[in-house]
Amino acid sequence: MEALFLAYNRRLENTNCKYMRYLYSQIDWNERLIGIKGARGVGKTTLILQHIKNMFPNRNNAFYVSLDHIWFSNHTLLELTEYLYTHGVTHVFLDEVHRYPDWIREIKNIYDSYPDLHVVFTGSSLLEIDNAKADLSRRVRMYHLEGLSFREYLTISEITYLQAVTLEDILCNHQSIASEIANKIKILPHFENYIKQGYYPFLLETTSLQSYYERIQQVITTIVENDIPAIENIEYETLRKAKRLLVLLSQMTPFTLNISSLCEALSTTRNQLIRLLALLHRSALLRLLYTDGKGLKSLGKPEKILFNNPNLMQALTQPADTGTVRESYFAAMLSQSHSIQFPKKGDLLVDNKYLFEIGGKGKKFTQIKDIPNSFVAADEIEIGFGNKIPLWLFGMLY
Repeated sequence: MEALFLAYNRRLENTNCKYMRYLYSQIDWNERLIGIKGARGVGKTTLILQHIKNMFPNRNNAFYVSLDHIWFSNHTLLELTEYLYTHGVTHVFLDEVHRYPDWIREIKNIYDSYPDLHVVFTGSSLLEIDNAKADLSRRVRMYHLEGLSFREYLTISEITYLQAVTLEDILCNHQSIASEIANKIKILPHFENYIKQGYYPFLLETTSLQSYYERIQQVITTIVENDIPAIENIEYETLRKAKRLLVLLSQMTPFTLNISSLCEALSTTRNQLIRLLALLHRSALLRLLYTDGKGLKSLGKPEKILFNNPNLMQALTQPADTGTVRESYFAAMLSQSHSIQFPKKGDLLVDNKYLFEIGGKGKKFTQIKDIPNSFVAADEIEIGFGNKIPLWLFGMLY
């Protein structure tokens, strides 16, 4: 038990509260049971430690623990909770819950047995909490944390602070918004840096682009070798194929997806490949796009595959395909609060309403000409005109 308290205090002392992520102010911290899920490396642990540091002058009223700690090899979460509750702790923060067997049942028991205890837990993007699993979904308020937006990157890097804008603001007023920002800073060099090294908050802990990419590769390995097996019953050989699949996809463009050739390259079946793609999508390594938005549920073939964010792809393949990197960025920024689908024409369909072509500064409207609510998101331009909008501006959405 002493080791857990030492780890808690050490983590708290090393937590910097200078910058708070966009999700912090959106969470209703008064709820009795809160779940925060998201991809590995996006800052879930920092978020809850910042809350403890900010809101608990007496740190003995709160307790943080990671459920992958070796202490749980011969102790239970219920055992720890009883000790904490009887010693005056009112708020318990549980990290990495997906690494603890039967965590849903035990958290449900804690919720029911300690009616004045507040519990916050974090877990992998892979988590699926529904009514079939101990009715936890009726009790918990779930939130999802994305990686840094371009706007957040500018703040955390101490370049400039900008207010978030809505998609409707951008579509209607992009010229005035972009002009105001461009008058403050030269935005394009910072955007180029973000595309390479900006999505993960640990960029502040790395000393070079290479070390940043090595950290991303470690994240990928941990997700594939530890997080996925903790949630899914999957064989080791299949996990090896998952890593190989990521490398193969990083070397392709979205328009050359060939299920048969991928099956042959991985020595696997179509069904196993589709399952692997779905797992990598749930773990926030890939983003699968369908025409109707329902393909993932039916395990159908995706129409297009993007990486979850542009940094991931470039950590695996350098140089990466520029078009895929741009689309991965656009989808990452929009998906935080909008739906993304694969359209019959154009590159990406947003909220089943707005059609986008994505490309460089010379990109034209040829493929989406005369289609209502159609736009070009163009890289390498500071300020747009008409329905041609700077690609970087979509990074201001959160």
